[in-house]
Amino acid sequence: MLRFRGLFATGHSRRESDLAAELEAHLQMHIEDNLRAGMSEEEARRQAILRLGGIEQTKQAYHERATLPLLETFLHDLRFSVRQLAKNPGFAATAILTLALGICASVSIFAFVDAALVRPLPYPSPNTLVAVNESALNFPHGSLSWPDYVDWKRLNTSFRSLDVWGGSSSLIEMPAGVQPVPGLTVSAGFFRTLGVPPMLGRGFRDGEDAVGAPRNVVLSYSAWQSWFGGRRDIIGRSVTLSGVPHTIIGVMPRDFQFARRGRVDYWVTVQPDKGCAPRRICHFLDGMARLRDGVTLSSASANMKAIAAQLEKQYPASNRDQGASIRPLRESIVGDIRPVLLTLLCGAGLLLLIACVNVSSLLLLRSESRRREIAVRGALGASSARLARQFITEAFALIACATLLGLAAASLIMQLLLRLIPKDTLDNMPYLQGLTLNRHALAFTAAVALLALLLFSVTPMLRLLRVGAWFGRLLSLPIQPRTSLRDDLAEGTRGAGSTLWRHFGSNLVIVELAVAVVLLTGAGLLGRSFYRLLHVDLNFQPDHLAMLTVAASDAAYPKNTQSAALDRAVVDRMAVLPGVESAALTDLPVVTCNCNTDWIRVVGHPFHGEHNEVNDRTVSAGYFTTLHARLLRGRLFTAADDSTRPRVILINQAFAKSYFPGEDPIGKKIAAGDLDPKTVRTIVGVVDDVREGSLDSEIWPAEYTPFRQRPQNYFHVLVRTTQAPASILPAMAAALRRIDPGLGITDEITMEARIADSPSATMHRSSAWLVGGFAVLALLLSIIGLYGVIAYSVSQRTREIGVRMALGAQRATVYRLIFKEAAWLTLAGIVIGLACAVAAAGFMRSLLFGVHSWDIATLAAVAILLATAALSASWLPARRAASVNPVEALRAE
Repeated sequence: MLRFRGLFATGHSRRESDLAAELEAHLQMHIEDNLRAGMSEEEARRQAILRLGGIEQTKQAYHERATLPLLETFLHDLRFSVRQLAKNPGFAATAILTLALGICASVSIFAFVDAALVRPLPYPSPNTLVAVNESALNFPHGSLSWPDYVDWKRLNTSFRSLDVWGGSSSLIEMPAGVQPVPGLTVSAGFFRTLGVPPMLGRGFRDGEDAVGAPRNVVLSYSAWQSWFGGRRDIIGRSVTLSGVPHTIIGVMPRDFQFARRGRVDYWVTVQPDKGCAPRRICHFLDGMARLRDGVTLSSASANMKAIAAQLEKQYPASNRDQGASIRPLRESIVGDIRPVLLTLLCGAGLLLLIACVNVSSLLLLRSESRRREIAVRGALGASSARLARQFITEAFALIACATLLGLAAASLIMQLLLRLIPKDTLDNMPYLQGLTLNRHALAFTAAVALLALLLFSVTPMLRLLRVGAWFGRLLSLPIQPRTSLRDDLAEGTRGAGSTLWRHFGSNLVIVELAVAVVLLTGAGLLGRSFYRLLHVDLNFQPDHLAMLTVAASDAAYPKNTQSAALDRAVVDRMAVLPGVESAALTDLPVVTCNCNTDWIRVVGHPFHGEHNEVNDRTVSAGYFTTLHARLLRGRLFTAADDSTRPRVILINQAFAKSYFPGEDPIGKKIAAGDLDPKTVRTIVGVVDDVREGSLDSEIWPAEYTPFRQRPQNYFHVLVRTTQAPASILPAMAAALRRIDPGLGITDEITMEARIADSPSATMHRSSAWLVGGFAVLALLLSIIGLYGVIAYSVSQRTREIGVRMALGAQRATVYRLIFKEAAWLTLAGIVIGLACAVAAAGFMRSLLFGVHSWDIATLAAVAILLATAALSASWLPARRAASVNPVEALRAE
């Protein structure tokens, strides 16, 4: 390689010397002709050079004919650009870091957007996969019942296949003890609809989800590895799930994930005759279908709505007001996170815009200091096209450094953001697993770099080359065409730079300030929303509460009496633990969701087939005492409210207001829509509106059933402690294992931590922090930009200020002069920014909780913050201006 370079250098030197000799020979011939014509020696040489067209120009023309001009000039310009950056480390570091910051933010967020919203689902023909759900007044995308699914599958003409799935959990014996493992209950064609066959064995066959079908199971790759060490002879072997043997028939591929769920260890088929599956009113499944060829989403939706209307007429007691919801499977996966990601991407894009504006401002300033250099190069024969290539190469070198630095930082930031997402939330986002800088992110980065290259190349051209005149007329900017070389060589940089910067540069700063206002307003609104969310009225005391989840095997506790005995033993054992004030059980924790509902009818009230849906919870005696929730009327449950006594319920205040306005609900009865005597229950008390749903959802009417009248094998244990609640969790788990080593224990957490890590809190917190971070950086960059404008303006007006002070102007007058200039820029940026912020806030209305998009307090706070920061940034230039010595200023001029 070194030898090749040496030969190349030798050949290049030989060509250069040959060219120089030939040019010198031609030059001497012309000089001799001119001397014979009577010219002086100096004039003869000058005329000879003019006749040749210039020595350097002739050399460059020769090079462009004899070599690859673009490649050679690019390499030459690249070396020159690197030297220029090295000679100006302050400019280079500021520009590269500023641009790298914008690239880092935008690429990091784009990677999340790409994973969730852009990248296709990892299944064959993903565009034909749709989510199929029932719709009701309170549930636009609700779950299906098994009988409705069977009818929908039989009657539809839109789907090649229609299958369902539902959550499942089982207990399995592991070396560390019994552990709950997550799974899915599916219909037989589930894997065929997705189009993903097992890597080992087979999937479910038609009929394996029928009554009396054998218990088969398909394992995930990770379960196959951890449970059986990856042995390939497990097909046909048995695994016991919650005490029930299942035959292993297949293992799914390593990278297979069903995007609607997080971690899944196994798949089993639905048992249509077990639990509540036979009842049409029991909704516990979600549908998934693949469209037939040529069938559109709208036609499939019309087909399923017609079927739903037919079933509503056929089964009015269970299907009243039940419609159908058909949407792309991807939309059902990312529906909740879409507005968050798009908001963050807009925030990152605005930050990138500010970064590009700042770098453009720096390039514009730098171009003014290079006017003489460009004029000299033009005098030596460089054409406008040649100089333009130089500017493009310099921008390329700058952007290349910033891009590499930005990509490295983005890779780290992406992993940091993933760690900030709670594990439970991340488990339900399998599309984020393995998040890296893939080809989509790199293509996005290349697009950003290309746009930046265009912007950064044009910026100096607008001022220093003739092309700037056309742009100047187009944009009404004070950009004059390049005049003669003599004018350029003689012209100083001060007056022109001041005029350009005070017009164009000031406009750029206004853009920066306006964008900063938009980001600050967004961050302020999201921050206030998050604060309101965390301070929403829960109607119970979340402090000093610890909880965990218990799963007992149906095989070990097959009867209600056995389940009830376990429930009593758990409460009794928890209550005597040191530091425990009280203990209780519930089938669903507070601050979870408005789900697990019941359709009710008030006995004795007029009924016209209304769809009355309320939250349905099963709780033990002492539950509301443990929560520190208020009893408003009547009584709470007691240990005597068991299966031998008449069925009773408690209701919340929202229930009482909705169904018993103006009357006392105590003693009233409710039942199912058909008034089945087995469903009749008597109201014995009214409690406060405990927040059962998410933090940002409304309070629903709720009914509470005694645990001893409806025993459960899967429940949550809640204790109130006199000590730090986290410290009691190990003792709780140990006490439960002493009751029964076969119990599965998971989700050990304090109530405050659970609320803080809930999906709604996580979504609002992450949005507020990230947009807030963008806003802080935007504020910093915009203030630096404003400082640069004012400082440069002061440096160009030193003589003017000196004259003013020499004529008697006071320091206060000079301060006002500088602050007035800064105030006008700041005011323009704030006014434009506030108008844009109100419009932008309307697009993120779905992320706001308890605040309006035009929240006056937030807008005022942003305006005051930006005005204070802007005037603070202007203080140093103003102080420098007020300290000018008139004599020295005039002498310097």
